[in-house]
Amino acid sequence: MTTTRPPESRRHSAVKVPEVTLVFWGAKLATTAFGEAFSDYVFFNDYIGRNKAILGGLILLAGCLAVQLSRRTYSPLAYWTTVVAVSVFGTMSADFLNQDLGMPLWGSTVLLLVLQAGVFAAWWRTQGTLDTHSVDNRPREIFYWLTVIFTFALGTAAGDLAAGPLGLGTLAATFVFLGLILVPALAHRRFALNEVAAFWLAYTLTRPLGASFADWLGVPAPYGDGLQLGTGPMSLATGAVLLAVLGVVVSRHTAATRQSR
Repeated sequence: MTTTRPPESRRHSAVKVPEVTLVFWGAKLATTAFGEAFSDYVFFNDYIGRNKAILGGLILLAGCLAVQLSRRTYSPLAYWTTVVAVSVFGTMSADFLNQDLGMPLWGSTVLLLVLQAGVFAAWWRTQGTLDTHSVDNRPREIFYWLTVIFTFALGTAAGDLAAGPLGLGTLAATFVFLGLILVPALAHRRFALNEVAAFWLAYTLTRPLGASFADWLGVPAPYGDGLQLGTGPMSLATGAVLLAVLGVVVSRHTAATRQSR
């Protein structure tokens, strides 16, 4: 789902997030797949330990957010590095609720859904909009990143719930979420669903879609039900794809910036 907004080079210079295009969705899916594989590799690595892993993920996220928040305009490198950090930490957070705190997947899914809804409500109440094209001041940017964090954690929990307790398995869950992600796009085009609502629905669903597919490819036996290629190799493979996609993003942004001068 793309928008009809003006090209990035003509957008308000204070907007801190990228234009929603097909490249944006490709980059988002790449971050979800890499974040799922790398987070599983680190979080379930006995040589590292879960506490150290989630602490490291939190430190990485805090550092990336500090850089992102310090920028005055949109920087693709700072923005997408932060999304990657959110992807890794969000996955770990959902796994921490389930594995370390013993919360059932349905419980963590409901909890994270409520928290995300709470952020949306506070964002709307204080700013009067949830449109990403209005993320041009500090409060809105903070609300934006809180939303992104909860969508990643929620997507992880929901994906694991669908593949596990609901009995779909990772491959079937992948196709289910692939079908679901088409719903807001269709509703926006055919039934006039609000553009902002359609965006956030699709954005949230990209997480369990990418995570389910990454789990089908990588989670090893006896826990995996797919190709079981290993989370380490899949971290390298999805990382390579992510770097290639981000290379395109940076290249397009650089070209657009030069044309606007």
